[in-house]
Amino acid sequence: MKTKIYSLIIAFATLPLFSQVGINTNTPTATLDVNGNMRVRNTPTATTVPGYQLLVQDTGSTEVYAMDPQLLIGAANVNSGMYSAKKTTGISLVNVALFPATFKPVNFLTNERTIGSAAMFSDSDSSFIIPSTGVYMLGYTFRYGTGLQADLLVNGYGIGIARTRSGVGTIIDTRPFSGLDLLVAKLTISEASINSLYSFQAGDKVSFGLTGSNVLSLSIAGSSVSSFYIYKVSN
Repeated sequence: MKTKIYSLIIAFATLPLFSQVGINTNTPTATLDVNGNMRVRNTPTATTVPGYQLLVQDTGSTEVYAMDPQLLIGAANVNSGMYSAKKTTGISLVNVALFPATFKPVNFLTNERTIGSAAMFSDSDSSFIIPSTGVYMLGYTFRYGTGLQADLLVNGYGIGIARTRSGVGTIIDTRPFSGLDLLVAKLTISEASINSLYSFQAGDKVSFGLTGSNVLSLSIAGSSVSSFYIYKVSN
């Protein structure tokens, strides 16, 4: 019995002398070289991505590497342009010479973003900068005042989305505010939304604003609210 114990101790004592250990192989090529399957019976569940890495295999060498999950997200090239912002105070309109007089962007700012990289937004003209060519989902909402005006707003008042490409500004979508004539009262539901898919090129600028022959006065801007979101869905 003592002989067996001594033999086992000697066997383990010699392990540090070898720089590489092979399981089911006589010619290991790494510190631990396993030629076979691996089974793990009990693993704790990670509830968040930050602080963890994935184990991936090089299909050529079969060597295992640690990889940041964000690299896989970037490689998929989907949602690379995810961004959203909400403005609840200090709403005004920006004069951009590239657009027709019937459209003016809302003065969104980088520090009003709720998600996304600041590098994707330009404060100088309140525009989102498309990071890569593809199809994007856009959502834009504007509530003028309390959302209900005691008069009919005419002259095409509403909201719009504009695109700037190679120095040329183009209105790509609009939604008018809805009017109601109830005989005893004329009302305007001064809240509108746009939700749709659009194709963009890398470097395009997207602006979110108001439309109308003279563009609405923002004398009631203190109670106006506006928000937008954008994310890439396909190449």
